[in-house]
Amino acid sequence: MARPKIVKRICEEPVSEGFVPAGQHPGGSPVTLTFDEYEAIRLIDLEGLSRAECSERMGIARTTAQAIYNSARRKIAECLVRGRELRISGGTYWICDGMADCPGCRFRGRSGGAAPKFDIGEKEKNSMRIAVTYDQGQVFQHFGRTENFKIYDVADGEVRKTAVCGADGISHGALAGLLDGNDVDVLICGGLGGGAMSALEEAGIQVVSGASGDADLAVQDFLAGRLVSSGSNCDLHGHGEGGHSCGSHGGGGCGHSC
Repeated sequence: MARPKIVKRICEEPVSEGFVPAGQHPGGSPVTLTFDEYEAIRLIDLEGLSRAECSERMGIARTTAQAIYNSARRKIAECLVRGRELRISGGTYWICDGMADCPGCRFRGRSGGAAPKFDIGEKEKNSMRIAVTYDQGQVFQHFGRTENFKIYDVADGEVRKTAVCGADGISHGALAGLLDGNDVDVLICGGLGGGAMSALEEAGIQVVSGASGDADLAVQDFLAGRLVSSGSNCDLHGHGEGGHSCGSHGGGGCGHSC
């Protein structure tokens, strides 16, 4: 029987989804640093915690923390020495909910560690709640950096109420917890990476990516069955190049790095 995977606590997600060597094409296939490996590097090398403190923060044994840290250092060294692309994605982890016994946690201070509630009221029975990454009437193109969502409550195929709600400073994969905590059933967005996609799928939220243009129109197209998801569509390789695009709804595209 396979040994069960150990789930690690993460208190801060990466601000970037990876790095590409400058001045040359990456050598070999990309190296993937998992979220828990990233967290070990952040806690030990950046915050200066000891191995014991790192293991306590992540809720794992010291030997496990040491093994994760060693693996992370080897991967980073491989990228630096061999000129390989580094991606940050995956792993077996959960995002800290701000519990009182988590010292230094970025979510500390929230009441009960619960996700902030959107100002739209409770979702009615037999209704569907859609969230759209939102900026000045348009579908915002980077899920992980969105500052606002426009929320649509739909019943019998019609939008019954809407509200523009802030993301409360939460970013990247942790946004899945925010949406899940507010009973969101469907997310419509532009670009998003594989880690965020996995977190949303684990929360049971349907993802419709690749949308752009007017947010209200995107919702109407979704309800009419005209909006098709492009999946995880924010590959790091090639960001910043003219050919990069994270969506085509309405003839639009990313317009910037995702």
